[in-house]
Amino acid sequence: MPIPEDVTGDEVDKDVRQELQSLPKTLAEDVARNLVMVARLIDEDPEAAYGYSKVALRLASRVAAVREAAGFAAYANQKYSEALAEFRAARRMTGTVELWPLMADCERGLGRPEKALDMAGAPEVHKLDKAGQVEMRLVAAGARRDMGQLDAAIVTLQSPELASNSVQPWTARLRYAYADALLAAGREREAREWFAKAVEADRDGSTDASDRLAELDGVEFVDALAEDSSDEPGEAAGPTDASEEDGDKH
Repeated sequence: MPIPEDVTGDEVDKDVRQELQSLPKTLAEDVARNLVMVARLIDEDPEAAYGYSKVALRLASRVAAVREAAGFAAYANQKYSEALAEFRAARRMTGTVELWPLMADCERGLGRPEKALDMAGAPEVHKLDKAGQVEMRLVAAGARRDMGQLDAAIVTLQSPELASNSVQPWTARLRYAYADALLAAGREREAREWFAKAVEADRDGSTDASDRLAELDGVEFVDALAEDSSDEPGEAAGPTDASEEDGDKH
């Protein structure tokens, strides 16, 4: 697959660069450049990122960073069985537990929420850092919802991290998940409160909490350009009556 000339491979993290030192120099550079492309594209073009990850995997399947990147690319493409296999391989190579929540979420993706819950109660969870433990809580709550256990999902998300007023990288997603679970359980007033709290914490727009909050408030967004183009010449667009919007759609 083509790689832009400005991608040198030096962009990879120091830890990854150290891992690649076990390879011949030219091969290490090729692998690094493909890993850079995976990182660049995984959000905006996950299919292309997956392609680059397969190239890196073909070149250096015994490098943990490559297996991890392949796992993330497969996960982004909802190839959960493949992602789980790659994450397991990376974990065997490194001995770390950082990928445990993602592995559990792959089990959810494969339709095995019970297995995800088993993993949420495993000793490995206690070895995770705070961010990893919050991620595991989100996965466990999702598994409860998969099983139709809404009340249990809500209780699972209730934690000191949720109650804290300090904003951490995970705060917006945790509050959002809690609001969404409350809404699914029919507790709309509480859901609105927590969507608002998620908006306050969502500094980088990682969730659509503001849109969900607007839906609950009966606000309907209209594409002004589309509406203008559909109007007859000389006909003014009337105001949008959003008061009848249901607002319960996800």
